[in-house]
Amino acid sequence: MNVLIVEDEPLAAQRIEKLIRQILPEAKTHSSIDSVKLAVNWLRENPAPDLILMDIQLADGISFQVFEQVEVKAAVIFITAYDAYALKAFKVNSIDYLLKPIDETELRQAIEKYKRLAHNSVNPKLMESIEMAMQTLTQKYKERFVIKVGEHLKTISTDEILFFFSQEKTTFAQTADGRKYVLDFSLDYLEKNLSLNIFFRVNRKYIIRISSIQDMISYTNSRLKLKIKTSVDSNIIVARERVELFKNWLGQ
Repeated sequence: MNVLIVEDEPLAAQRIEKLIRQILPEAKTHSSIDSVKLAVNWLRENPAPDLILMDIQLADGISFQVFEQVEVKAAVIFITAYDAYALKAFKVNSIDYLLKPIDETELRQAIEKYKRLAHNSVNPKLMESIEMAMQTLTQKYKERFVIKVGEHLKTISTDEILFFFSQEKTTFAQTADGRKYVLDFSLDYLEKNLSLNIFFRVNRKYIIRISSIQDMISYTNSRLKLKIKTSVDSNIIVARERVELFKNWLGQ
């Protein structure tokens, strides 16, 4: 079995190769491929591997560009530091993905999934899924909001906003100076249109900026309680079903 590792972080590549040798001792691994260009050249010049483990963000671009330049006749497991919300396209058509840092158990599960499916060629809908993911990962996020202050209009940059919250069916943005402004957008809309690297929806009522977090405290039922700058709400809880995603977001 031939496994190609496409990863631009040397330590991450070494860890993946070590884990592959533990999980698939019979496998032959090919690493030291850290860019879109090298990946395209390798795939053009060598027989197709059985499996590719590919980081999304490479030294010279996004790895999806590889699929635009060369036919990939292999199953692919993507590796990424992105929040799982940004990768919903990978949940279809048996494409799998792993969040950094790579967990051995999760890698084993992904490889077992590959073995069960026994793909020898690219799923016909692979490119469709990749295009969906590229749109998600390269979309333009909101950089400012127009808000009304009395009879006046003003703009607020997202850089000034510490968190968004919903109260009595109204959405507010709160800034670093403690002021809050009414927005004409729902939290559902904001969740899809804010940078996923900077903002995270911790529950139904709050979307927070990573730099707004002052403290995190273990709470009942495996949840987390947050202390957020300028917030008077002492009961901001990370929903239990979002705790793991939240931890991944913090560590990306």
